Amino acid sequence: MKKILITGGAGFIGSNFATINQDKYEITCLDNFFLGDEKNLANANVKFVKGDACKTEDLEKCGKNFDAVIHLAGTSSAPMFMDDGFAEGYRNSVESFAKTIEFARKSGAKKFLYASTSSLYGNNPLPLLESDSLSDPLNHYSVTKKVYEDTSKCYHKVYPEMDIFGFRFMSVFGKNEESKGKYANIISQFLWDMVRDREIVIYGDGEQFRDFTNVADIVQALTLAIETPENFGNKIYNVGRGESMSLNEIVTTLQKVIGKEAKVKYIENPVKEGYIKGQHADITKISNELGFSPKVSLIDGITEIFENLNIERIKETSSEDFR
Repeated sequence: MKKILITGGAGFIGSNFATINQDKYEITCLDNFFLGDEKNLANANVKFVKGDACKTEDLEKCGKNFDAVIHLAGTSSAPMFMDDGFAEGYRNSVESFAKTIEFARKSGAKKFLYASTSSLYGNNPLPLLESDSLSDPLNHYSVTKKVYEDTSKCYHKVYPEMDIFGFRFMSVFGKNEESKGKYANIISQFLWDMVRDREIVIYGDGEQFRDFTNVADIVQALTLAIETPENFGNKIYNVGRGESMSLNEIVTTLQKVIGKEAKVKYIENPVKEGYIKGQHADITKISNELGFSPKVSLIDGITEIFENLNIERIKETSSEDFR
């Protein structure tokens, strides 16, 4: 049984990977609960270590001789870099990446997987291709992910014995997002607002669209990379459904699933620069090279969130936590 370390293992994507793959791998999760929650691992038979991926000593507490390390820790969205979060956002992102990739290699890992972002594409022509030229980064979050990708390219030239996989996730939604609060995917935030009988606030006319991808399909992509033969190289992949839906269509779908009408308020878009109007991934590369194929439809994914939602917790949470 392969040994897997997940940094950010109690977070949204990490906890879903751990729960889905708990019988397939021997999994260790490292998390400092910045965005994670130990409740996310309640149904996962894994080893948990409370610690910070920025600290080598905490990584070493996790053990050694891992077959693969999945790096999901660090600052995970552009708003986290605002105001007082600027310097800490860079530290969490860049330092945790550098410390974790070094730990992975020294611990004997043959594969290192990390989360990049589709935000690197900006408003490139659609569909988005891995071979596209990247525009100037839209925000500090994108800057750090570009550092991940450039660092990996250089790192693999020096240490080719460890395969490195970067995943440009599209708009990821699914179970276990409650601990992310206001940083959760817009689908979850809209659903929470409807459950709490609050207005859904939409920027502009709501016709902006995203390639909404269920977290179970993200887990599928990560698992496929782990199962590839060794000496696969340094790779970058889009992970999405290869189809898109507007925010207005998301509201319509939520109304169908929840069985109630949404209160929608349209406001002028306060984001004046760098706002992504549309997102639609070309997933040919990951499909051809890893055998990836999206399995979870949008409506099935939303239904799963709703059916597993702790409604009382959402109703009792202050509005500032989720907007």
